[in-house]
Amino acid sequence: MRHYFLRYKLPAAAVLLVLHAPLQGQGIQNGAPRVVIPTGSRPAIPARPVARSSRALYPWKTYVTATIFWCGEQPTARNPTPNCKSSWDTKWSANFGGYDDPNPANRIANHTTGEFRPKGFIPKLNPFYIALPYNDVLGWSRHKPEASKVIPWFTRVRPEPGKTVLKGRWIQIFWNKRSCYAQWEDCGPWVTDDWQYVFGTKKPKTSQNGAAGIDLSPSIRDYLGVKSGTKVHWRFVEASQVPYGPWKKYGAQPSQIARSGSTPAKDGESIQAQRKYLEYLRKLRDEQYLKKPLSEL
Repeated sequence: MRHYFLRYKLPAAAVLLVLHAPLQGQGIQNGAPRVVIPTGSRPAIPARPVARSSRALYPWKTYVTATIFWCGEQPTARNPTPNCKSSWDTKWSANFGGYDDPNPANRIANHTTGEFRPKGFIPKLNPFYIALPYNDVLGWSRHKPEASKVIPWFTRVRPEPGKTVLKGRWIQIFWNKRSCYAQWEDCGPWVTDDWQYVFGTKKPKTSQNGAAGIDLSPSIRDYLGVKSGTKVHWRFVEASQVPYGPWKKYGAQPSQIARSGSTPAKDGESIQAQRKYLEYLRKLRDEQYLKKPLSEL
């Protein structure tokens, strides 16, 4: 792994920005991406142990048909399941903050500012979300019998009975030389028991919508430029492996100031100034990262 360091000075303290150029893979061979998740790093002083989860390697699911869905979607003849609730959140639409209108005319999609959201409100949850066709729980009291055996991180999480270990998990999506990151927030398309595909090596069991195997939110659609029927690559990633980007702009995220390592500001105005400056620094880094081809991710 190559680490690039850019140092910028703030009035109160120096902010160190680490640009990660992930390990080079072996490119695409036989039509499948051969990509390596970073297995560790040599952190700057002070040295910190590498978390076990940050070393996890998950395989790519290649050429999977994607469809578009959205929080608050109403049932139709072709899709009878409403999305005001998710498989794990009975108040999903309310907790999200409103109707995630998929109409491009009613959305902001700006790569320069990193804004990918509905125009009508600020999302309270991450607008970069997906659905995969598996649910690990049966009601609110127990997990499915196979869950502890097929979900790679189940034992590490040690969940309470009936508490999902899937909601909020991060995935990486790749299409047309661009990566996007999102969180698992619902189950589908069509089925909720296809663990052989989600965690195994099988193709999606459903035949609807071109054997669709993943649902993407409007923000993912706009960021990648995909549409329903597009075939994408995707894989699970650990939270520690997710780079900064629009997918971390909304929802519960760690404090930007604490993460920067800079001296806390004394008033709201200086806090806002530091945030704007840090946003600028991250933009520089992300521009470099997004130029990487799949073979170098």
